[in-house]
Amino acid sequence: MPVVVVVGAQWGDEGKGKIVDLFTESAQAVVRWAGGANAGHTLVVDGKKHVTHLIPSGVLRKKVTCVLGEGMVIDPGILLDEIRTFRESGFLERDEDLLVAQRAHLTMPFHRELDRLREESPNKLGTTKRGIGPTYESKAARAGIRVGDLLRP
Repeated sequence: MPVVVVVGAQWGDEGKGKIVDLFTESAQAVVRWAGGANAGHTLVVDGKKHVTHLIPSGVLRKKVTCVLGEGMVIDPGILLDEIRTFRESGFLERDEDLLVAQRAHLTMPFHRELDRLREESPNKLGTTKRGIGPTYESKAARAGIRVGDLLRP
């Protein structure tokens, strides 16, 4: 089975989602190995616009398994909203259509708040204020909450 890897080398806004979508026509799985809900991918199918921030763009293809890898930082609220929206649109019909790594870290409300407060300071970075950086900080410090922690408290 051939493997296609799409790597962004221009700080994240180079249109990877559109390229990935072209390859998903013949894919069995689409894996997002890192990142968070700061990016948005807009895809149009049959004239209907679909936006995803976490779930890979393979979600719009029947029988393609989408995987959120352990390098991701996942905002549970955004993920649940996306799952609901895609299911209501006729996608993600099977449980195996979306797999989430148990070692992926969760973006919690305090991560977003910390991000927001930092962006109000004179040393702001210009983030999306979605808590991505603070979540990766928690991960690096080995203090973060992972998906599996919710499944096996």
